[in-house]
Formats: sequence, structure tokens, C-alpha cells
Amino acid sequence: MTLDQKQELLSIATEAAQVAGNIIKQAKAKGIKHKGNVDLVTETDLASEAEICRLLSTNAPDIPILAEESGGSQENTRWIIDPLDGTTNFAHGLPHYAVSIGLEWEGDLLVGVIYNPCTDELFSAVKDMGATCNDIPIRVSSTKNFSQALLATGFPYDRQENPERYTKWVTIMLKNCQGIRRAGSAALDLAYVAAGRLDGFWEFGLKPWDMAAGKLLITEAGGVISNQMGTKHHINDVCIVAGNPLVHPTLLYNLQQ
Repeated sequence: MTLDQKQELLSIATEAAQVAGNIIKQAKAKGIKHKGNVDLVTETDLASEAEICRLLSTNAPDIPILAEESGGSQENTRWIIDPLDGTTNFAHGLPHYAVSIGLEWEGDLLVGVIYNPCTDELFSAVKDMGATCNDIPIRVSSTKNFSQALLATGFPYDRQENPERYTKWVTIMLKNCQGIRRAGSAALDLAYVAAGRLDGFWEFGLKPWDMAAGKLLITEAGGVISNQMGTKHHINDVCIVAGNPLVHPTLLYNLQQ
């Protein structure tokens, strides 16, 4: 694929993310429904997703789509969309959520865009071309000592049935790192690792739309991504472990305890 083609796909994803972000900015949390005990969907999720799908289908009609609310393609070339990552925050009026659009191309992540409508920050990456925030290059942190690392995590939707499975690792990390944040948007957590605001991140039970764009952002910003076993992370893996190259090994070690 040529540089011009990559840039065109990035432009398509960027436009879709920003248009969806504007829908979210103007919306209120209404029409809230439960997909599970703690899993919400709002009318805004659905409106955002519909507009993203419309724009992507119009501007890149040959690329299939996998979206959180409507499902879709299981092929290895596809757009992977989370129309509103952090729905619970949105529903409670907590201003921390994002639109995430990733492009998987023949099994590799090619384009990633995460737009935070609350701060008007656009994180983007193209494979082999680096990562940016509002067009300014970003890099992962240079924190060396795990004791000085600021980490983030999240808890999957089965946490009410298996809380001890996840609190175990929080306890281990708290004894060894500087701090842990649980902000409620995996997409933004990954973007913040890429931007050096967080030193590491782990979470279980994420879906492809939670991770696709963020994974590319981190690797293009010089970070490391793996699964819990320390091998190459697949978009359907149960656990994602991300961090700068100096913090990631200790983060991984702690998750294997």
C-alpha cells in the first residue's frame, strides 16, 4: 500500500471519529439500556456508530466493518469501531470517554484513531509512520523503575461473579508501583500509554473494538504490547499488557504471579 493510500485511510477514519465525537458532545445520556448487569448502551452509542458506519461505507466501500453494537465482519481486513468507549462514564456525566476506530489490514493493524470529544484530543497512528496527538508526535514514557510507574487497568463485565480474580493483581501492583488509575475507558488508557501519561496498562476481557486503535498507537509510539504470557498479542486475546519497554517486563512478571 502506498503512502498516499495510507494517508487517505487515516483521513477517512479521522473524519468519522470527529463527526461521531460531535454527536456525542451535543448529546445527553438518554435511552440507556443494559446489555448485561453492568454493561450499558445509550442512544448516543447507537447514533455515533450509525454515523461512523455511514461515513466509512461511503468513503471506503470495499472495506467491511466490525462495530461494537451492530457486530459485523470477522475477516482480517476490516474497520474495527467503538463508537463510545466509556459509556458508563458518559451515562453518569463523567467527562472521560472516546471514539475509537482501527483498521485491520490482512491481519495487521494499519490505522488507528482515538478521539476524545471532552478534551478535543485526536490520537492517531499509521503503521510504520509513528503516532501523534493533535498532529504532534508522541512517545511512550521513559520511566525505568517500576516503583515510579503510574499504571492503569479496568475490570471486565464478569467482575461481580469473580472479583477476587482481578483484585489479586491490583493488590500485587499496588505494593510495587507508584499508583493505579481506573478511569473507565480502555481506549483512552491505551492512548495515554502511547502519549507517556501512563507507564503501563493491563486489562482482561476486552473486545477488539476496545483495543484495535490503541494497540497501534502504542507500538508506533515505541511501546510494547503482549498477552499475559508475554507472547504476541492477538486482537481476541483474553488479556492485554501494554507499557514502555522498561516497565512492561515487570508488569508482565507481576501478572504471572
